[in-house]
Amino acid sequence: MSGAARPVRAGIVVTGTEVLTGRIADRNGPWISERLAELGVEVAHILVVGDRPDDLLSALRFMAAEGMDLIVTSGGLGPTADDLTAEVVGRFAGREMVLDEEMEEKIADILRGFARRFRFDEEAVRAANRKQAIVPEGSIALDPVGTAPGLVVPAGERVVLVLPGPPRELRPMWPAAIGSRPVQEVLTRTTPLLAYTVRMFGLPESEIAKSLREIEAGGVDLGAVEVTTCLRRGEIEIDVRYRAEQAPVAEAVREGLVERHSRHLFSLDGETIDAQVARLLRGRRLGLAESCSGGLLAARITDLPGASAYFAGGVVAYSNQAKAELLGVDPELIESRGAVSPEVAAAMSEGALRRFGADLAVSITGIAGPEGGSERKPVGYVCFDARLAGGASIARDPVIPGGREDIRERSALVGMHLLRTLLGGEDAPL
Repeated sequence: MSGAARPVRAGIVVTGTEVLTGRIADRNGPWISERLAELGVEVAHILVVGDRPDDLLSALRFMAAEGMDLIVTSGGLGPTADDLTAEVVGRFAGREMVLDEEMEEKIADILRGFARRFRFDEEAVRAANRKQAIVPEGSIALDPVGTAPGLVVPAGERVVLVLPGPPRELRPMWPAAIGSRPVQEVLTRTTPLLAYTVRMFGLPESEIAKSLREIEAGGVDLGAVEVTTCLRRGEIEIDVRYRAEQAPVAEAVREGLVERHSRHLFSLDGETIDAQVARLLRGRRLGLAESCSGGLLAARITDLPGASAYFAGGVVAYSNQAKAELLGVDPELIESRGAVSPEVAAAMSEGALRRFGADLAVSITGIAGPEGGSERKPVGYVCFDARLAGGASIARDPVIPGGREDIRERSALVGMHLLRTLLGGEDAPL
């Protein structure tokens, strides 16, 4: 970012062969990155390495060569032979490994109750876990949440935070880690990193790229801020991060996006479509009729707490018989127009209104594939109908791209946006 002092930078090293192979998703790297950003720290790298000492050491040396002020590791602090993070960090920092007797006793206290409860040999368990109390000399040991202590290790011009792998242990340890004296000395050099998120729906990423080029051509220095664009679950998220002195540039970017894409923009402050729909549904009663989405719209509605106040219920009417018997759709209409048609979608939403005594309803019927499509109704063709009881309605029948999972998930997303536009009195950007 131009025109600003060098920011404090951090790198994150996630260890674990199970993460590297994809058997377990990395939940720590993104979480740590968000927490560091809140502190004004710029995260430059997240690396995932297997349980191999040489690879971990190479990752740490890479972070040092890149000028990271903070390095945060997660994982590799257990009692087994492949848990070598503390030892490798000690070698990286040039510090001998020593026994922290106070920490050994703390771990022993934790294990004592564990051993008694499960009738394990207390001394054998303690001996196996003694290695967790062997730490780099001069480091600060952080009290364990499970049995693995964390570490704050000064390493020349930088500080290494060594944290456990399980998120349930890492996250409670975070306040103590960043509150330690070596980390606080680094954080005194930070300036607040500000950010906002703009969310859009119904247009491709290429349109955002074009708009950003136009905004820059109009004299806005995009190099002064960090703009990232991400297609996420069918929506576009534009994140803008900046320091206080670049606030005018950041605001010019937001104004430029609003000017060009007001119809597709649904959130200027990062609020999700799920939160918006939940707010709009207060005081109303919603019924759903789903076919190809298989209940995914109902799942999204009920993901947020308090949904029972406005969600009456839903029917997954997958077969034609279910559409007729559960929603009252005329079998002759299905025969003449097809189960996937705007007419049947309308009859399904009307049926949901009746069945649940609802104030509004949404229906979804489509061809999720990979088979069942035709030239006139290809795979991905989905019909939606959203309507208020005795009032307005919105009907759409787009062809949704992607595989079966994409089509089903995006069908639920379209249903959410139809609810928002119906309740907001807007025109759906589809």
